[in-house]
Amino acid sequence: MKTEILKLLRESTEYISGQELCEHFNVSRTAVWKVINQLKEEGYQIEAVRNRGYHIVECPDILSREEIESQMQTAWAGRSVVCFEETDSTNNQIKKLAEAGAVHGTLAVADMQKSGKGRRGRNWESPKGKNIYMSILLRPEMNPSMAPQLTLVMALSVAQAMVEAEKIDARIKWPNDIVLNKKKICGILTEMNTEIDYINHVVIGIGINVNDDAIPKELQEKATSMMLEEKHRVQRSTLIANIMKCFEQNYETFAVRKDLSFMQEAYNEILVNCNQEVTIIGTEQQYHAVAKGINATGELIVERDDGTIEEIYSGEVSVRGIYGYV
Repeated sequence: MKTEILKLLRESTEYISGQELCEHFNVSRTAVWKVINQLKEEGYQIEAVRNRGYHIVECPDILSREEIESQMQTAWAGRSVVCFEETDSTNNQIKKLAEAGAVHGTLAVADMQKSGKGRRGRNWESPKGKNIYMSILLRPEMNPSMAPQLTLVMALSVAQAMVEAEKIDARIKWPNDIVLNKKKICGILTEMNTEIDYINHVVIGIGINVNDDAIPKELQEKATSMMLEEKHRVQRSTLIANIMKCFEQNYETFAVRKDLSFMQEAYNEILVNCNQEVTIIGTEQQYHAVAKGINATGELIVERDDGTIEEIYSGEVSVRGIYGYV
């Protein structure tokens, strides 16, 4: 009931009477009053006016199940939310939930991570009360070879949500880093549990530098936060809900199309290196080429100096700008 009351208060531009809430939920005025008081204790500014009812004035930047679920506009993505004040890693937690039978679309969110993970085993800094650390559980009915493409589906979804909801010029550094003003603000890590020809589950973890007011000195050349660049705080729960909305739409199209052809144009339009010279860093060689965008399966198409066209797979190489991160 708490989630539903919060949702009604958010969506209403008018006061909602206590009687309306009692009748809607078939509960006593005391039960409604208790929920309103709980919300106030959590930091919600709610006006209570005699003969008019309740009106929400301001919402705190907290990551509770009720706060997040009250903003969801999806059918399945993020409809079941598990929140942690502190955990090792949301990817680890969602994998445990997967083994316990959690449903497709279950979302784990943490206010702080002690052991956040990035690509190739790197740590992801995860301070408390500032950023987004979340992982979604997927149970896709597709060949395991398609699963890596889900990382790019999520990357586009995150960027689209930032552009649409926050009006920022978010771009993608292939394959799945989100950048703002040529600095990284988001990393995405996909892990999966499979049989030879069957996916048991896929876990996509997303870490976003949202309201960090300082970046470690050694990372300042290549990392930033939304607040540092945009000069204002961002409501984390709202951004989470918008990411889930964009992801659900893109995922369902991907599940039907079975490749990324439906999003190639949108992805390449915001690919920060598209038509730019990049450095391809492989295990055995390093060379310069011009990035031409992704193909229908997510490989990066590059053109070498001699005109040779190659398709680069993200598991084999890293791509950097000629003079830095992008």
